[in-house]
Amino acid sequence: MRRLTSLVVMVCGAVSLNAQNILNNPTSNHGNKFEQLGTILPTPNEYRTASGAPGPKYWQQRADYNIKCELDEANLKLKGSETVTYFNNSPDVLTYLWLQLDENEHSTVNNANYQASSYMQGVTTATIDKLAEEKKDNGYGHIISKLTDATGKTLKYTINKTMMRVELPAPLKPGQQFVFNLDWSYKISDRLAFGGRGGYEYFPEDGNSLFTMAQWFPRLCVYSDFQGWQNHQFTGRGEFALAFGNYNVQITVPADHVVLGTGECQNYAQVLSPAQLGRWNKAQTSKEPVEVVTLAEAVQAEKQKSSQKKTWVFKANNVRDFAWTSSRKYVWDAMPAYVEGKKIMCMSGYAKEAYGLYRKYSTKAVAHTIKSYSQFSIPYPYPVAQSIEASNGMEYPMICFNNGRTNKDGTYSEATKYSMLGVIIHEVGHNFFPMIVNSDERQWSWMDEGLNTFVQYLTEQLFDNKYPSRRGPAAMIVDYMKSPKNQLEPIMTNSENIANFGANAYSKPATGLNILRETIMGRELFDYAFREYARRWAFKHPTPADLFRTMEDASAEDLDWFWRGWFYGIDACDISIDSVRYAVYDPKAPAPQAGAGRFGAGAGGRGNFGGAGGARGMDKPMTTPEDISKFRNREDKRIVFAVDADTSLRDFYWRYARGIEPYDSVTKVTAPAFTATAPEPLSEADQAKYADVNLYEISFSNKGGLVMPIIVEFTFADGTKQIERIPAQIWRANENKVTKLFMTKKKATAIKLDPWKETADIDESNNSWPANAEPSRFNLFKARQAAARGAASGAVNPMQNAQKSK
Repeated sequence: MRRLTSLVVMVCGAVSLNAQNILNNPTSNHGNKFEQLGTILPTPNEYRTASGAPGPKYWQQRADYNIKCELDEANLKLKGSETVTYFNNSPDVLTYLWLQLDENEHSTVNNANYQASSYMQGVTTATIDKLAEEKKDNGYGHIISKLTDATGKTLKYTINKTMMRVELPAPLKPGQQFVFNLDWSYKISDRLAFGGRGGYEYFPEDGNSLFTMAQWFPRLCVYSDFQGWQNHQFTGRGEFALAFGNYNVQITVPADHVVLGTGECQNYAQVLSPAQLGRWNKAQTSKEPVEVVTLAEAVQAEKQKSSQKKTWVFKANNVRDFAWTSSRKYVWDAMPAYVEGKKIMCMSGYAKEAYGLYRKYSTKAVAHTIKSYSQFSIPYPYPVAQSIEASNGMEYPMICFNNGRTNKDGTYSEATKYSMLGVIIHEVGHNFFPMIVNSDERQWSWMDEGLNTFVQYLTEQLFDNKYPSRRGPAAMIVDYMKSPKNQLEPIMTNSENIANFGANAYSKPATGLNILRETIMGRELFDYAFREYARRWAFKHPTPADLFRTMEDASAEDLDWFWRGWFYGIDACDISIDSVRYAVYDPKAPAPQAGAGRFGAGAGGRGNFGGAGGARGMDKPMTTPEDISKFRNREDKRIVFAVDADTSLRDFYWRYARGIEPYDSVTKVTAPAFTATAPEPLSEADQAKYADVNLYEISFSNKGGLVMPIIVEFTFADGTKQIERIPAQIWRANENKVTKLFMTKKKATAIKLDPWKETADIDESNNSWPANAEPSRFNLFKARQAAARGAASGAVNPMQNAQKSK
């Protein structure tokens, strides 16, 4: 079996969107959107079954690493040597291996050189300097100084941009292994100037740096049953496809540095002071984070630079990558968390600039994340989980780099707090997707980012019922879904070809999964199937088809229509109430004419009701509108939110969101009110039987093209409500227009589609009978985004104002 591809490539040929999202009969108004995916998905085989599970002959490669490296802080260089043992578990004979040289991203000679448009407008001196630098070798990128086999014989190799092909001295047959040695070095880049995930950040106030060492050593590409070698060039966006293996890593750094890395350190007794080692031992059983390296020690270390060196030794088994960080600026705290009785050391490393937030939240957020993700996927299998503050956001096995610095007075904005919590949950959550459920991020970014963002949303909502999640609820994807079609592409698009990466790879798949869970499948069915997917593919290489098939196989839900519309298409949900015909019992009405029903219909268009209205307040600061997930979580008595289980997680903004701290008066928005149309009588013989029956014949149009469930809310004169949920399959016979008869026991004063905003409907103006005027979401969305981007600004925040008034 070959490739299950993105928008641009399917099987092995270039095809159009229409060819990918195959229609049964493009000229009809039925039989297309609900047709099975069929040949869009790859043919099941002995490696990957039709159920979505690994097949009886599933295989994957393995690569073990023994690495020694040394950080040259003064010259900003890293040099290293590695011995790699590569296991050919495939049925294929290999004549060469492919390695990734990701540091070549920064090279002016060996980068991928995939360029985008550029313009004269807004040119600065930095622009000119960059253009001039691109014409010469800037010295960045991996320098390979030696490559030999296990006997010391030199091996031939070829570097093509960010990839290196190693020629094998003899064919590597199935079941054999190959050992080779590689020496290399590179200049460490200024991460804030160059961008990217690894590098250093310099602090001019104290003359020190934080080093985040990621994609730092030559690593094996994945060779798989569905693709062969995944050696697509690294451009900086599409992340990584990597093989699992065991790592032994020795890291030599200045003696006053603190090193945190993937796996477990093997020599704390040699690299920590006696006091620090004692605190580490205390942290093993503490219920609160213990500072292994204290703030006072970190501040003192900033002032004295050691000329000595220390070597830290780490070991990690069955991981797909290794990353580490080093600095004398680090405070380091730790505490254990327990998942199904297994102890996981949750840790954080951060400079004094982040102390006010990280000391309070980071390690506890790590613990909350691994426990929550374990509930929704598989039990966390590793012994360590770490969050490092590095003004960044990137993930690796057992370690991730995040943001979250305070103002110099220790205060912080609400946006800073939730930006920090969100990125910690997201990046720690990546341990599950894709560090364990090991999808190909370069080909399908959404299988990494989208699945992880979905479980991030679930985890945030378990942290606090008022958590202002940015992604997850259906209403928050509407602005993207209503974009012009020429600005959209399907989720099933290669990462390099996505125009709006955040919305397409993160938000839309996360929202789709949340809709599946809350609206289409229900929590119980969805959660079971999603856990089954994680269980089946833990420590393996799944494809989209494996996810799609497993979700259906474990739930008995035919979801092909959903994958087709939400993942392979670009249509939006826009369901309209076109008309309402209303009939109600009235004993004084004349008997109906022959051929007519016992109910006379009163036609109702939108906007023809009058009467008393109501007012509702705008949301409090940094809270998102009430959505179905918040409501159901609150109603589920089994759920205990983190801020309730541990009240130390409550801060000024927890009180602020609840009105305990004073806030400005909220704007009142008056909603239109309604009266009903005239009823029509029944015959006297039926009066007793039908005295409380009201009939509503509602016609709907699918204006957006995406078939979704129809959710109708009736509001009655006494203020009560009734919700009717119609599965998406109502559109089978006619994908454009449907009519549905509803019965209620009370007279409705209003009818509304999608009251909980569950379907990402892009036009709510046609969702009500009569029409409601809805507040603009665009301005709220823009303000929320701007606040998040300005997280660490020096602007006055409510926390500062509150402190001044005391």
